[in-house]
Amino acid sequence: MTYLIQQTLLYAIPLMIVALAGVFAERSGIINLALEGIMIFGAFIGVLFVYTMQNSEWVQAAYAAKNWAALQGLEVMAMIAAAVLGAVFSLLLSFASINLKADQTIGGTALNLMAPAFVLFMIRIIANQNTLQMQKGDAASWFMIKKSTLGFEKNADLGFLGNTFLHKVYLATYICIILFIILSVLLYKTRFGLRLRACGENPQAADSLGINVHKMRYAGTTISGALAGMGGFVYALTTANCTANGDVAGFGFLALAVMIFGNWTPLNIAGASLLFGLFKCIAAGYSSIDINGDGHFLLAELGISAHIYRMLPYIITLIVLAFTSKKSRAPKAEGIPYDKGQR
Repeated sequence: MTYLIQQTLLYAIPLMIVALAGVFAERSGIINLALEGIMIFGAFIGVLFVYTMQNSEWVQAAYAAKNWAALQGLEVMAMIAAAVLGAVFSLLLSFASINLKADQTIGGTALNLMAPAFVLFMIRIIANQNTLQMQKGDAASWFMIKKSTLGFEKNADLGFLGNTFLHKVYLATYICIILFIILSVLLYKTRFGLRLRACGENPQAADSLGINVHKMRYAGTTISGALAGMGGFVYALTTANCTANGDVAGFGFLALAVMIFGNWTPLNIAGASLLFGLFKCIAAGYSSIDINGDGHFLLAELGISAHIYRMLPYIITLIVLAFTSKKSRAPKAEGIPYDKGQR
C-alpha cells in the first residue's frame, strides 16, 4: 500500500500543478492548450540546469560529502529555472492571443508542435543524442529523501505514515503541494484573484471598473507558464529519472482533462489528479503492486495484456470527459479576444 500511495502521488502532483496552471490562464480568459509544450520545455530546462551544475566544484563537493541540504537546494533551483523559462515561453502565447488577437487554440497547438522540435534540436547540439540525462548518477541517488537523509537508521521502522511520506520521496512533491494551496488561496481569496476571474467572466465589466484586462490576462498566462514549466521538470525528475527527450507522455493533455473534470476549481482538481494519478500508477507499475501486502501481485496475475494497463489512464480520461464535460462550466469569456470597444 505504501508503494501504491507513493507512486500515485508521484504521478498526481505534476498533473495537479499543471492543471492549476491551466486554471490560471483560463480564469483570465486565455485558453492555454500549450500546457504540453510548456511542460516539455520546462522539463528540458530543469534537466539542463542539473546537467550543467553537475560540472561545478561546489555541487561535486556536496555530492561527495553527502550534503543533502545542498543537493535539495540544487533541486529547488532547477525548479525555479524551469518555472522562469516556462513563464518566458508562455509569453509567446500571451502576445499572440492578447496583442495580435490570434486564435488561441491554434496558438497553443503551434507551441505544442514547436516545443518538442526545439528541445530535441538543443539536446542533439548539447549531448549529441536524443535524450538529455544527468552526467553522474541518477535522480534517486542525488535528490531522493530517504530515512538516512533524515538521520534515521536504514532499518528503522517509521510506521506507515513515516514510511509513506518520509522515505523514498522527493522534496519537489511537497513544494508543489504547498504551492498548490497558496495559489488556490490567491486565486479565490484575494483581490488579485477576484480581478483575474472577472477578466475571464466579463472583461467589459472589469474594464469599466478600472481593471486592466490585458495586464491581468498576461499575469494569468505567465503564472500558468511558470507552473507548467515547473510541473514539467517535476515530472521529469520524479517519474523519468531526471531525463528530457521532448516528451512528457501526454501529461499536459491529461492535465487539461483533469482541469475540465475538476470544473476549474482547485479542490476538485486535487481529487481528479489523485484519481488519474492512481490509474497512471497502475499502468506503470501493475506488476509490482501488492495490494494486500501478502506477496501476491494480483494485477499481474490476472493475465491482462500490459498494453491494456498502459492504455488505462487515457481510456479513463475519455470516459470521464464524455460523462462530465456537459456539466462543466468554463469561464464565459475564455478564448474570446478582448475588444475594448465592444460592449
